[in-house]
Amino acid sequence: MKRATAPNELMSTEPRLYRVVSARIEELIREENIRPGERLPAERDLATKLGVSRTSLREALIALELGGVVEVRGGSGVYVSEQATPKAEGPAAGPGPFEVLAARRQIEVEVAGLAARNATAAHIDAILVAVEQMEQHHEHSSDSESADRNFHLAIARATGNSALTGVVEYLWNQRGTLWHKLKEHFQTEELRQQTLLDHRNILTAIASHDVAGAKAAMRNHLDRVTRTFSRG
Repeated sequence: MKRATAPNELMSTEPRLYRVVSARIEELIREENIRPGERLPAERDLATKLGVSRTSLREALIALELGGVVEVRGGSGVYVSEQATPKAEGPAAGPGPFEVLAARRQIEVEVAGLAARNATAAHIDAILVAVEQMEQHHEHSSDSESADRNFHLAIARATGNSALTGVVEYLWNQRGTLWHKLKEHFQTEELRQQTLLDHRNILTAIASHDVAGAKAAMRNHLDRVTRTFSRG
């Protein structure tokens, strides 16, 4: 009798969409003989040519950049790398940034609402501490990243549901090399300040036990991050 395939086995064998698109971009580079140092078509044109979304294309280009195949130059475009030998492997397989953001939007919006309903004074204090840590260290990437993680986990803990805390932690841990490279391309002081404001708005709604307000604030935050990463 044939053994059923476990979900985690499917995850390990099915190629991620951004890897499929990455392979198609490399094929296009070869077919159109785009030489090292030459520019690829604009993102909009490339997405149309390949028949993929702009977000899938952007994830693929970031993966190729990490693999040393292309160079993404802000405000200029994407160029075939002039490195003599591209890296053999790109980032380890895993969900792309937009896949993670979509999952977070489904989960964390509801988590924020449940936190607003159930949060104790101690929970609210923990969320506040995380917000203050982000405000104090927002110019230092590693410290800010740690405080950001603490913020979202503190909200999850405020639901009183340890399973939800585990889900949020899992999603946070999916922010791998693709995520950080994408963030590097788009992070500015203005965006850092907007993130701090988003977090304050979420905190205020949870502290006020405003369920609808907390869900809206979290949704607005994650939607803004998605728009930021997919603009251009």
